[in-house]
Amino acid sequence: IKAKALSRLQDHLNKGANKDQTKLFDNNDYVSTYTICYNMCTQRTPYNWSEDLYSKHGEFIEEYLREHVLGALKEKSDAFLLKELQHRWKNHMIMNKWLQKFFMYLDRYYVKHHSLPTLAIAGLRKFKVLIYDEVKKDVANAMLVIIDDERDGKDVDRDLLRQIVELFESMGMGSLDAYTADLEEPLLTTTREYYARKREEWIAKDSTPDYLIKAEKALEDEKERITNYMNSHSESKVLRVCEEELLEKCQKTLLEKEGSGCKALLANDKTDDLERMFSLFNRLDNGLQPMAKIVEEYISQVGNSYIDEREARLKAEEKKEKSDDPDFIKKLLACHSKYTEVIKAHFTNHPNFQKAMKEAFTNVMNRSVGNFTNAELLSTFSDRILKAGGEKMSEAAVDASLDKIVELFSYLDDKDFFGEVFRNQLAKRLLNQKSASDDLEKAMISKLKVQVGTQFTSKMEGMLNDLSTAQEHEKSFKEFREKDSEKTRKVLDTTVQVLTTGNWPTYQCPEVALPTQMQPAVDQFMRFYNSEGASRRLKWFYSLGTVKIKATFPGKEGKKSTYDLEVATLQAAAIIAFEDGKSYTFPELAEKLMLKDQFLRPVMHSLCCGKYKVIAKTPANNKITEKDSFTVNKKFKSPNKKVKIPMASLDANANTKKVEEDRSITIDAAIVRIMKSRKTLAHQTLIAEVLSQLHFFKPNAKQIKKRIESLLEREYLERSEDTPGTYNYLA
Repeated sequence: IKAKALSRLQDHLNKGANKDQTKLFDNNDYVSTYTICYNMCTQRTPYNWSEDLYSKHGEFIEEYLREHVLGALKEKSDAFLLKELQHRWKNHMIMNKWLQKFFMYLDRYYVKHHSLPTLAIAGLRKFKVLIYDEVKKDVANAMLVIIDDERDGKDVDRDLLRQIVELFESMGMGSLDAYTADLEEPLLTTTREYYARKREEWIAKDSTPDYLIKAEKALEDEKERITNYMNSHSESKVLRVCEEELLEKCQKTLLEKEGSGCKALLANDKTDDLERMFSLFNRLDNGLQPMAKIVEEYISQVGNSYIDEREARLKAEEKKEKSDDPDFIKKLLACHSKYTEVIKAHFTNHPNFQKAMKEAFTNVMNRSVGNFTNAELLSTFSDRILKAGGEKMSEAAVDASLDKIVELFSYLDDKDFFGEVFRNQLAKRLLNQKSASDDLEKAMISKLKVQVGTQFTSKMEGMLNDLSTAQEHEKSFKEFREKDSEKTRKVLDTTVQVLTTGNWPTYQCPEVALPTQMQPAVDQFMRFYNSEGASRRLKWFYSLGTVKIKATFPGKEGKKSTYDLEVATLQAAAIIAFEDGKSYTFPELAEKLMLKDQFLRPVMHSLCCGKYKVIAKTPANNKITEKDSFTVNKKFKSPNKKVKIPMASLDANANTKKVEEDRSITIDAAIVRIMKSRKTLAHQTLIAEVLSQLHFFKPNAKQIKKRIESLLEREYLERSEDTPGTYNYLA
């Protein structure tokens, strides 16, 4: 066997194949050697040579490895060692294959019956013990040097490296233990050392975007390296080491770097760099939290800068502050839209950044300066774009703006106050027929309803329903007027809107002696209303009505001028009082109109001191007093035939006192509801539960404590005698 096969095999491995040789052993040689082995293994004892052949198989491999392979490897180093090892490993695989073929019968019977390692495994074990264990450290070091060279941009023989990695894998005999312990662990150590050096080098000279570009490329290169010649089992470990060294250990420095950190990128709209920063720090456990915190701080800073600008402007202006600041609100809307898009497009709407946005705008929207809160300013801006003649925008643009307004509204702590202001402004638009579009009004209410629920918008929806019902009433009233048999003379054309008190804001309801021209219209509507069998009591709000008057003024040199005046009902009553041509003192006029002084003053101020002075007063100044006297302004002249004379509202835009009362009722209801369910509760727990149930406003603990005291006095609750700081519910 040795002469026919083993010596030839050994000679071939040492010298290589002849150029003319196509096969190491032809069929006859192979069959001859196999037959000899077969015959030696199939004899009966003591002529069975199976055990000796198995031993000789191992001895032959061991002898060859010691005499021809180990020495050759010891002489080499670095890349030459890898090439030599690759060559010797390839030869060993050839040797193992042919020995397995020659001694195949041993594997089939002797090895199986004696539970011995197969010839292939026995051959691998010999290589592992005699060769691999001796050179594995040097081989791993040589590989790691070459890998570092590749990291530095040098060309390397990836096929050679891949074949050496396969050798490490094979030495695990079916597992990756040898690969993991002998190559992967040193690789992780050198990778950490390499990128620790690079981190210090890059952080010292590069801006944050440049650093992150290099870090991103390094991670991509490492992933490609694993794919090309390392075992895929190493990918997550190698990348984790890179992430720790290049990102985690310098995250704070990168995020806060002067002139190129996260805030600078946000300020300069460097969206590509921000997206890269997000992508890289997203690889770390909780790596986005520090970045999200900076984003929150920056957005808060931008929003608060607008508030600071508004505050400085208000201090610089000498004129009275208005509840309308469209430029300020537009800046907040633009800021919110901008960073909402950044978070959506470049931060994948990640929850950390959504939370950052919410925290930032909650901070901004609840910081008010001046006499008007941000809730009032936001509602007034809504009024501006929903009102006819306000902002010049298409319906689609208005609808988009309303969406953005509702988004800002969602951050308000005092949503109920916004609701009160908005409801008052909605009422004015509806009653004065100033809405740009009923559909847009409904759309806005619907958006608010989606945001905070039906309870918030029920009264607003009731207002719209009232007006819808009023149109049906108007149609019936028109038919009634045509058939009214009780009218004694011509009655003025009148439109009356019957509204539900509970849906609408609370208005001043001044009593006034209507002129004889107007009273029959009121009487006629009352007859109509009673004929309908309506059970509700009517209350007339003359402060909200409008009247069109055809007024003729003497003019200069007897040239009369006629104008169509559009005025409030109270103004109309005052103007008609002067049709007799007389002059009246303030008390006389108040007596004639039967109107209280507090209501007569704004009425006369609008007629005497405004742009259109249809009534002349003495003395001629801009203040109404009880000593004033009034008469028709015979010199009144206007370039316009139609004249609309505005009057200051008798009602505030929002009733703050009512809001506070409603809040008290809401807190009481929440406390009672919670205590009824829980029966007994500690003070702090009760406060926390109440806060969790209130969505329209956020009271402080002091306000809740005050309401608890009120409920204790009214015997809804009692203090526990056994446990201090605890309340019991009283049924």
